[in-house]
Amino acid sequence: QVQLQESGGGSVQAGGSLRLSCVVSGGISGINCMGWFRQAPGKEREGVSAIETIGGGTFYHDFVKGRFTISQDKAKSTVYLEMNNLEPDDTGMYYCATTYAGGDCYTGSIDFGYFGQGTQVTVSS
Repeated sequence: QVQLQESGGGSVQAGGSLRLSCVVSGGISGINCMGWFRQAPGKEREGVSAIETIGGGTFYHDFVKGRFTISQDKAKSTVYLEMNNLEPDDTGMYYCATTYAGGDCYTGSIDFGYFGQGTQVTVSS
């Protein structure tokens, strides 16, 4: 079973930047879609972004378009989420995820079935 390990979270002021990383055990080649989710205290988990590992297509939730960028480095079996111009509403636990085999790839797809332990992002005003 695939294992995901996130890193890169931290505390920043509004307007700051962070880059999250997700290392995939066993490599990315056997996975068709990777994504990022977040969960703020007291709220449901929501999809942030997704990337098609073969075609490279990317998807974003409206609330991060123009500020966040998802990318992958297959040689390092790593997916990244570059987050710029962070806002206090971006605060939450960020999770890396993969879809089930053959699952639909888009932000927040219900086919995301494997999640990492998460990395905390805190943005202060």
